[in-house]
Amino acid sequence: MPVTEFLERNAKLYPDEIALVELNPEQPDTRRTTWKEYDLIRPTGFEAYRREITWKVFDEKANRFANLLLARGIKKGDKVAIIMYNCLEWLPIYFGILKSGAIAVPFNFRYDADEILYCAELAEVDMIVFGPEFIGRMEANAEKLSKGRLLLFVGDGCPSFAESYREQVADCSSKAPKVDITEDDFGAIYFSSGTTGFPKAILHKHQSLTQAAEMEQKHHETGREDNFLCIPPLYHTGAKFHWMGSLVAGSKAVLLKGAKPETILQAVSKEHCTIVWLLVPWAQDILDALDRGDLKLEDYELDQWRLMHIGAQPVPPSLIKRWKEYFPKHQYDTNYGLSESTGPGCVHLGMENVNKVGAIGVPGYRWECKIVDENDKEVTGDGVGELCVKGPGVMTCYYNDEKSTKEVLKDGWLYTGDMAMKDSDGFIFLVDRKKDVIVSGGENIYPVQIEDFIRKNNKVKDVAVIGLPDRRLGEKTAAIIEIKEGMSCTKEEIEEFCMDMARYKRPKEIIFAEIPRNATGKIEKPKLRKMYGADFLVAKENQG
Repeated sequence: MPVTEFLERNAKLYPDEIALVELNPEQPDTRRTTWKEYDLIRPTGFEAYRREITWKVFDEKANRFANLLLARGIKKGDKVAIIMYNCLEWLPIYFGILKSGAIAVPFNFRYDADEILYCAELAEVDMIVFGPEFIGRMEANAEKLSKGRLLLFVGDGCPSFAESYREQVADCSSKAPKVDITEDDFGAIYFSSGTTGFPKAILHKHQSLTQAAEMEQKHHETGREDNFLCIPPLYHTGAKFHWMGSLVAGSKAVLLKGAKPETILQAVSKEHCTIVWLLVPWAQDILDALDRGDLKLEDYELDQWRLMHIGAQPVPPSLIKRWKEYFPKHQYDTNYGLSESTGPGCVHLGMENVNKVGAIGVPGYRWECKIVDENDKEVTGDGVGELCVKGPGVMTCYYNDEKSTKEVLKDGWLYTGDMAMKDSDGFIFLVDRKKDVIVSGGENIYPVQIEDFIRKNNKVKDVAVIGLPDRRLGEKTAAIIEIKEGMSCTKEEIEEFCMDMARYKRPKEIIFAEIPRNATGKIEKPKLRKMYGADFLVAKENQG
């Protein structure tokens, strides 16, 4: 069934129960606190900005937007883009698109003006819904964007080149539109993260969305009494489909703006959240704040918090070991996935397998996995190969890109581009991105293994290992290391620490710098290669 049916069911069964809360602890609610008062009492002592809606209102808002789309000529199969920060309007707009039979196309909120135009044209978008933070970026290409497209603005002070969402939706019916939608209809286009080049448009059927929602609820046993804290951006498949476990369960969720350690613990405490999905940097920041004494667990109400899970990138085992020292009662899970597999969960560790931390896990609900060599033969034993997944959440194709589709879809199997290995118990361990493997002097070197090792150093906050050009070896390993706040570290200390690694794995270059990560927490290695590539090495040699 289409995932929209869960929303309609919740509106009937739990009409007056809270479905969503929007919370911004760093912004005052000016309905209760003036900005002048806020300046005087910042950062504590004010009423935080908070809104909420019930399941009935959520469904009605989605229906109103669906009816608006139909009235404006959007028909089944047309494409409607969303570029907005997380807010209470985001999910009703998304579900309104689905209910109209159109295809929802979430945009990364970090896109610049040209990237917005590029993705709009790539996906052949018919309408763009945008928030106030994007007026400047939309205006830069407004003439091109508005050709054949409706631009709809969500917020106060509608710009002249767009129409107002509030004004347009106000008189629309709150009853569900009569549009027949099946699992075989197209439902969404997501974009690849762009960490390996220009983003690709990933087309999914409604079946993928329903699969992701049901899988999330099953994997984390989300129940009616749970409350999910959603911090990452909703444009990303991870955030949205982790939330959809709450949709299937008919339980509450909180959309939190801000990812500071105190902000997260405050939200968990005040909203009584039970499930929190974190990115590695956020978990690291919480632990560092606790280590420094900046945060004290006794200051918060956290007994109800039962599950912390992480995804979007490899998780250092040392991080989870530290987490369990502070939160020994927490269930833990890690989720692996990609936008081509409708986000996280095609492989997951499982809450019962905390003894296997370090692995990404086993095939998820309704999924199959295999690891193959360069000849598409399954590897045996503990051999390394490319991870392939198969299941009801695999994308239909890269939209309008037959060549790229054929490269990753073979006989129903999605070739992930991730190198992996399997242990004797059948647990899959991620080794690295296929494109990130460093070939140095004929040896294959997997950066994730080196990164996990260096992160064990208690002075290291974050690390990224890349390959740099080398005349003799072809490539050499370089470790870009970010040191924890208030600490100092030398190159010699890191070199000494790495002596326990095999000689060929030891970094040949050590660079102390901040690690750039995208909105979903992934290290932006192309950016690092550009920053520290051939020109950087030449300049270093000249200085030396």
